[in-house]
Amino acid sequence: MISFDQIIVIIVILFILIALYKELIGPAFTFVIGVLTLGIFKILTPSEILKGFANEQIAVIILLLLIGDIIRRTSLIDTVFEKAFSRKISQKHFTFRMTSIVAGMSAFLNNTPLVAIMMPYVNSWSKSNNVAPSKLLIPLSYAAILGGSATLIGTSTNLIVNGLVIDQTIFPELGSLHIFDFSAVGIPMIVVGVIYLVFFSEKLLPSVVDNIERFNVEAQNYIVEAQIRKSSHLIGQTIEEAKLRNLEGLFLVEIIRGNQRFVAMPPETILLENDILFFAGKTEMIADLININGLTFPEVGLLKRKRNTDIVEIVITYNSSLISKTVKEANFRGKYDAAIIGIQRNGERITQKIGSIKLKAGDLLLVLAGSDLTKRDDILDFYFISKVKEFRAIKPYKALILIGGTLLSILLSALGVVSLFMALMFLLVIILSLNIASPKDVHKSIDYNLILIIAMSLALGLAMVKTGVAQMISHHFIGWFKPLGPVGILSGIYAITALLAAYITNKVAVAIIFPISLALAHDIDANPIPFILVVAFASAANFMTPIGYQTNLMIYGPGGYKFKDFFKVGLPLTIIYGVVSILILKWMYF
Repeated sequence: MISFDQIIVIIVILFILIALYKELIGPAFTFVIGVLTLGIFKILTPSEILKGFANEQIAVIILLLLIGDIIRRTSLIDTVFEKAFSRKISQKHFTFRMTSIVAGMSAFLNNTPLVAIMMPYVNSWSKSNNVAPSKLLIPLSYAAILGGSATLIGTSTNLIVNGLVIDQTIFPELGSLHIFDFSAVGIPMIVVGVIYLVFFSEKLLPSVVDNIERFNVEAQNYIVEAQIRKSSHLIGQTIEEAKLRNLEGLFLVEIIRGNQRFVAMPPETILLENDILFFAGKTEMIADLININGLTFPEVGLLKRKRNTDIVEIVITYNSSLISKTVKEANFRGKYDAAIIGIQRNGERITQKIGSIKLKAGDLLLVLAGSDLTKRDDILDFYFISKVKEFRAIKPYKALILIGGTLLSILLSALGVVSLFMALMFLLVIILSLNIASPKDVHKSIDYNLILIIAMSLALGLAMVKTGVAQMISHHFIGWFKPLGPVGILSGIYAITALLAAYITNKVAVAIIFPISLALAHDIDANPIPFILVVAFASAANFMTPIGYQTNLMIYGPGGYKFKDFFKVGLPLTIIYGVVSILILKWMYF
């Protein structure tokens, strides 16, 4: 008989799954509502809800984010990429070198800024070698995921799993996982994954444009809104007379006149006051469009009069505060002294007024901005993908302290000399003392939404164990997969976790499946470690969809991909990862 508390927990889980899949509200707020409901029904006490914030792994995640962002702001990683990709090489050679370097770095550094720094190099190399960026950006993201899955600190997902391990009560003898507990599977999969990407990504991935120099209106174009205001000399002229018909690299795709829309307009169409014109074109041509007399741009306003402005491309991050807000609601101009003049969304035809478009993670934006914007280091809402970002130089001895100190902290923690938390805390104090980073700015790198989601995930997992929901589901699970033995049970856990992670996010998958997996291990009296690791691998190694992992979202818009492109390349890699991880775990623990 299901108890009332179990019914409430199941309803909360279903609410979280549906709300996140439908994107009803933000992920952090979704978890807060779910856990608050558990508190209202007294399933969790206030101290149990807040317990997650005292989890050591959350502190480690914060410290890694802070140090990773300090490294990102310097020229260290940028210098490595400059040297690695300066020579002319073949596409396969470039893919191999890129994926190997990124995978190796992301095992120890936050993979999101690595991808952000690498994207301009991919775009630049693609243009100079007449290769579509769509052939390279998915391999870039997947390499970061493969590397991040190989160590405890490579991805926040593994750290979340470790936090759940520390807080769980089913196996009280279990301590914290170690840095290289993930490496027995992670390192072979880096090798296998890199080989797969080098030899198959070129064949499986689309060439979004046949020629990099040729711009296709149906994909990869920015849509820019302009208006003919009162007193414009263009009023009464035809499209042809106004010379708007044959602009190089620009296309007049639509005119809105009151409640009417006109497409495929003939050259003799007369322009009227308050006509709204939508142009499609490439970046450098849109920059010229802004200087055409007689056209005004609603989002630009007085920015057009500034002496030093840049046209830059940015991509909305997965945890941006801009998501689900219209351009007008986001107050982008007031917040950043910059104007959104073009939006690109994976080839989707956008013909709304720019101010009324709701922004989504992965949207590619063309922005008119003062030169100060590209020098700001406190921006979490988006990443620059045009090669305009200026990196702060750093003295050699400070670079040695920054990189050497990070590696030393990891090594000392792996040897059990000191905890990773204490080592990173000590390193951060040294970094701030030597003025490698400013104490006033360092807090700006903290992802508060991520911390809230992790803490609430820990609370949800506790509620599932406390009410017996995890055990109840595990009993049904055993009935389905027990006849197949340990390999069958691990395969079932991997498949369900990977599916949830792909379509709802990996953190939700971990929060829901981890307690069930641990209860399964307890019910069949098995070693819990493989049941823990399989959840970590299935949720972190997220290749099938663009929405499952933040680096996939980052390259979704810039690559001009369709949803199916991730599935086509990512499904085989997900299956390969599952087979390799389960076989290695069986060999090691059964």
